[in-house]
Amino acid sequence: MKLMRPVALRHSTSISVVVPCYNYGRYLPDAVASALTQEGVDVEVIVVDDASTDGSAAVAWRLASEDPRITVVLHEKNQGHIATYNDGLSRARGRYVTLLSADDLIAPGALVRAAALMEANPGVGMVYGLPKDFTDQPPSLSTHDHTTWSVWEGRQWISLACARGRNFILSPEVVMRTDAVLSVGAYSTTLPHSGDLEYWLRAAGSWDVGRINGPVQAFYRVHGANMHQTEFAAAAVDLKHRLDAFRVLEDPRFPMNPKSRARQLQRAKCALSREAAQLGFREINRGGSVEAAVELRKFIECLHEVPGNIHRANALQARITRGARGWKPGVGRQAAEFARGQLDRVRWRIWAMTGIS
Repeated sequence: MKLMRPVALRHSTSISVVVPCYNYGRYLPDAVASALTQEGVDVEVIVVDDASTDGSAAVAWRLASEDPRITVVLHEKNQGHIATYNDGLSRARGRYVTLLSADDLIAPGALVRAAALMEANPGVGMVYGLPKDFTDQPPSLSTHDHTTWSVWEGRQWISLACARGRNFILSPEVVMRTDAVLSVGAYSTTLPHSGDLEYWLRAAGSWDVGRINGPVQAFYRVHGANMHQTEFAAAAVDLKHRLDAFRVLEDPRFPMNPKSRARQLQRAKCALSREAAQLGFREINRGGSVEAAVELRKFIECLHEVPGNIHRANALQARITRGARGWKPGVGRQAAEFARGQLDRVRWRIWAMTGIS
């Protein structure tokens, strides 16, 4: 990994902002405005409405009538978010491109920062940064953030992601080189719930990865309609989706030699297994759902080729059995749980600073 000082963008460049929208008409004006007000770059906005039923199309057309930089694409029938992503990306004409959900926002200055990093590093295919959660209004930003750039060789970034079994990227903070999008291809229609992680892995297989450290790059709106909150809240389900994404390493077309692919996939499976066990123990220790812990144990068992998994699954089952009988964790277990919670906070801080945890 290289840590670099930022270099200013020497000339304006073009960026396509693809805004997939389904029943988010109430948020659409703010999302589009966050793109059009970006300074230092030439922006085009492509709103792809996926047959919304809330009047989103009318909102999009009104916005387009007010600014020629906006193009509107309407789906006559709902095609789902993956098809909507791919449709919008296929229409991008800018040198760089970003996907912005209609309920999220691009932070001020984010696009010029991402473009500057990629202009200075031609091998970088995607750039991400720090996202901030918000509900009604995005938080105010510091104007004194110290900015640095991190650049990883793509396969090094893949190795880090596999070692943790995690997706380090929320999504709206990513800006990609359009040439990279063309070379990586479309989002996978077989992975509607973890397609972003699989896509980042494919991109990193052929391109280097950059990160803007310091300033906020995007705002992620948290509300009851978020897909991950309404459909994929269960821990075991989330782990299964991540495993499905990492299985892209089984594809012989993935640009990595077979031994390296197998080694990295095994690392990801080990990391997911460890996390499943930790979450299962935590669920029981906190007096939570026995059913949730059982699903986590089943996930561990499905990774039978991971060394130590039989012991891990048996240990979790023993804890589940004691929990079902009313067992309460002792002081030692409570202390261990507290320590794990503190470690999670440290990892979160490291992720916020470096983009890796």
